[in-house]
Amino acid sequence: MQYKAIIFDLDGTLIDSMQLWRQVDVEFLTKRGIDVPADLFDSIPGGNGFTQTALYFKERFGLDDSVESIMDEWTFMVEQHYSSDVILKEGVYELLQAIRKSDILMGLATSNSLHLARTVLQANGILSWFSALSTGDMQLRGKPYPDIFLNCARMLEVEPEACLAIEDTLTGVQAAKAAGMRTFAIFDEDSIPFWEQIKKVADLAFEDYTMLSGQVLQELGLI
Repeated sequence: MQYKAIIFDLDGTLIDSMQLWRQVDVEFLTKRGIDVPADLFDSIPGGNGFTQTALYFKERFGLDDSVESIMDEWTFMVEQHYSSDVILKEGVYELLQAIRKSDILMGLATSNSLHLARTVLQANGILSWFSALSTGDMQLRGKPYPDIFLNCARMLEVEPEACLAIEDTLTGVQAAKAAGMRTFAIFDEDSIPFWEQIKKVADLAFEDYTMLSGQVLQELGLI
């Protein structure tokens, strides 16, 4: 297969941010006097994007807040971190830099919002390297449905089968595979409980970017 594009997930794949989102969820509920359920992070439906997760919080906790105001509050809470202290995972910058020197297009397929995705990519100096951003506030079905990946391929004007996908979560890997893309999994501590399942679903799985980057560049025909 001659690949024309590579599509990355964002949180947990390109950036270390999964624990930040857990912290935001806890702070969001605590400030409203709501005890954080022990099963909160396991009970949030895996396919939920940014909008759907806000709706889930509203319905589960009986919040008077609108879905839009919940998303706005989360954005406010996270934005400062995304613009200053959320960094790329080790090895990401070097891999992206190598890819951008080629004709391979780069896209992003994330459950996060467009605004926050742009914010953190800009803060890390790589926003302009991406030709398409497909996000969880675009009224698409969330992962593990393939919509976000298919939409990214459409924005790139590339057939899904000509895209290589990089993901860190089980639902993300399932989404990319459902889109018909060859899919590599990258380890993230937040996905430890699902890592064995992830390895079974992904085409290949890697513990870090030192291991992943060489394989990616080889499959893209860049080495």
